[in-house]
Amino acid sequence: MIIATTAMGSLKSPGLSLLLLSFLLYIADSYPNIDLSNMGCEECTLRKNNLFSRDRPVYQCMGCCFSRAYPTPLRAMKTMNIPKNITSEATCCVARHSYEIEIAGIKVRNHTDCHCSTCYFHKI
Repeated sequence: MIIATTAMGSLKSPGLSLLLLSFLLYIADSYPNIDLSNMGCEECTLRKNNLFSRDRPVYQCMGCCFSRAYPTPLRAMKTMNIPKNITSEATCCVARHSYEIEIAGIKVRNHTDCHCSTCYFHKI
């Protein structure tokens, strides 16, 4: 009687594990094949700024561009005043052309063309 119960219990565990594994594989296979590296951040384009677009439309550059981080090479770290383990590179969504307008006494840049370029706060 004890042997039959033990044998029955050992069959339930692999069967349940196999069922769970097949369910997880089904979910993974049915998940869409999309690039998740920039999920939640669209491409760099002109978009209407709803805060300033009251009398006339105001467009500004919004979106994401290239960025990456990597370990700092040892020879580069030796030349740093304050050594940092991580080095990063980035480009930002910036206006190629723009002009200044005034809305309710506030000067605002109305962008006409966007591109990915050096981030302004990174320039020396």
